[in-house]
Amino acid sequence: QVQLVESGGGLVQAGGSLRLSCAASGSNFNIDAMGYYRQAPGKQRELVAAITWGGRTNYAGSVKDRFTISRDNAKNTINLQMDNLKPEDTAVYYCNVLYSDYEGYDLASWGQGTQVTVSS
Repeated sequence: QVQLVESGGGLVQAGGSLRLSCAASGSNFNIDAMGYYRQAPGKQRELVAAITWGGRTNYAGSVKDRFTISRDNAKNTINLQMDNLKPEDTAVYYCNVLYSDYEGYDLASWGQGTQVTVSS
């Protein structure tokens, strides 16, 4: 089982920036992709941004041109740089990893979540 440790998040005013980081750890695994999802109160969890270990990225339309996801393959870490934050970005952000274990099974793990609050 791969464990994820998230950092970053917090409270920021509209127009400000925050940076989230997520590190994957475990043994005998190969990462296929990592990303961030978010869930606001009363809403479903939604994809924010994802990146494959080959470098392909995918962004939700609402964050494109404001958020940037990057990876460090050697450290099994991703970063999400969030600029020009808006109050509607307020949510709990969850890190996710898609990976295969030593037997070749495709698995997924979730981080514990980190709160991002954007004040108007």
